[in-house]
Amino acid sequence: MHKRTHAAALATLVLGTTALYTQAFAQSITPAKIAFLMPDQSSTRYEEHDKPGFVAEMKKLCAACEVLYQNADGDASRQQQQFNSVVSQGVKAIVLDPVDSTAAASLVKQAQAKGIKVVAYDRPIPDAKADYYVSFNNEGIGKAIADSLVARLKAKGVSPNDVGLLQINGSPTDAAAGLIKKGIHSSLDNSGYKILAEYDTPDWVPAKAQQWASGQISRFGKKIIGVVAANDGTGGGAIAAFKAAGMNPVPLVSGNDATIAALQLIIAGDQYNTISKPSETVAAAAAQVVVKLLAGETPKAETTLYGTPSQLFVPAVVTAENLKAEIIDKMVSGKPIQTPAVLCVDRYADGCKKLGITK
Repeated sequence: MHKRTHAAALATLVLGTTALYTQAFAQSITPAKIAFLMPDQSSTRYEEHDKPGFVAEMKKLCAACEVLYQNADGDASRQQQQFNSVVSQGVKAIVLDPVDSTAAASLVKQAQAKGIKVVAYDRPIPDAKADYYVSFNNEGIGKAIADSLVARLKAKGVSPNDVGLLQINGSPTDAAAGLIKKGIHSSLDNSGYKILAEYDTPDWVPAKAQQWASGQISRFGKKIIGVVAANDGTGGGAIAAFKAAGMNPVPLVSGNDATIAALQLIIAGDQYNTISKPSETVAAAAAQVVVKLLAGETPKAETTLYGTPSQLFVPAVVTAENLKAEIIDKMVSGKPIQTPAVLCVDRYADGCKKLGITK
């Protein structure tokens, strides 16, 4: 991974140049319609963070611009229909987080043929060169969550003999999931711990991850000392499977996205880690890229991925040890990432006290 850059510092850097971009936009182009097409609702992040973050930043950059938001709910055909709809409504740019990264290549080409700018978002589109790609470093995320879990096992003195890990990946149609999977393997393959079994979760559906994990628990039982899951939904599915099987304590389980449910599982001691990646930061960056593209400028790229100029943010791994610092105390766009009022309710109240989140 690259040297860790805190999300708050990145947000400050990104937002610090807003005024310049706004001025360039106002001078160069008539207010436009911009589509923001998200892939699914299996993760709450798109409704709770990505959409609000993008809309808020676009309002700052171009108050008269209109954002057309659609969510495909995991259906590639529906995303095609939503794409056709926003094109017919005259959008000038599309921010696209694809359901199916391969199928999305044709959408990129169709849009560009009509002069519409395309920003690939969160998930890359390997088979077509979008105008820009904005995301977190997905391969780095996979390596980070696996490294963190392995380090904990070694710190606890867990022998690799006759035990091993489960690896639960994301959707096989999601190129970002493929990058996370690659990052996980780059860690686990050299960790000394065996991968007992591995699964690609169709459409990232937590229930499918839970069903698969249940089968592996029946197969391997207490040989399972940990699960490297590619996101919080699949990790939560694994935890539910362990709970249903009566395994207490639950083996170490990773995650990614810092959802409210996952943070509460960490507070309760049921999930080991997650990734804090405030989506508002990436959404704001995507809005700024759109503005520059529509103003006829070339957004600066720090790297390229699949031939596409890219900006990749490096997020933080969160465990019980640093949850307060990374989630409660850290500010993004002037607000904490999450609050005790939301996290420390009901059965999580005692855990919050133990972690120093509340008194």
